[in-house]
Amino acid sequence: MDHDLPPDTLNEIGVLKRREIEARILAPLIAAFAAEFGRERVVEIAQRVIVDIARRQGQALAEQMGGNSLPHFVQSKENWVKGGALVIEVLQASDTAYDFNVTRCRYAEMYRALGIPELGAVLSCGRDGALGEGFNAGLTLTRSRTIMEGAPICDFRYRLDAADAPSAERPKPR
Repeated sequence: MDHDLPPDTLNEIGVLKRREIEARILAPLIAAFAAEFGRERVVEIAQRVIVDIARRQGQALAEQMGGNSLPHFVQSKENWVKGGALVIEVLQASDTAYDFNVTRCRYAEMYRALGIPELGAVLSCGRDGALGEGFNAGLTLTRSRTIMEGAPICDFRYRLDAADAPSAERPKPR
């Protein structure tokens, strides 16, 4: 699909701004396709494609970070929180566990402001686990609730099986 394209540097503008640009294009496309082919099927296809893109972006992110350890993954989150996009309370960060709660999500606020709160989970939240899998195949995400779905917090619990934890050095501060 996009295997011959130059490297993706769009996260430099911040992921929140990137998601808004994407949503302003995708929401009308999804609505038009849904009118033709049925909403459920169109959203299902969009979700599948977005998850695949996120997995590939995770692979590219690991390359960009110079490693796929959990500390590398933690360091990569700066683009997701840029500009106060997320307010995060870190509970634990180690070589095999990264637990945090999101207490404010401007992504959810943005999708509500655009009048498409139901697409927020597809266009943003649904990427999180696949991005981690692409970053490191042994990285898993457990999340039981999200602000996007109306909960007071998002509870992110990333785990990296010790067997999949690279023995590479910790990432250098950027």
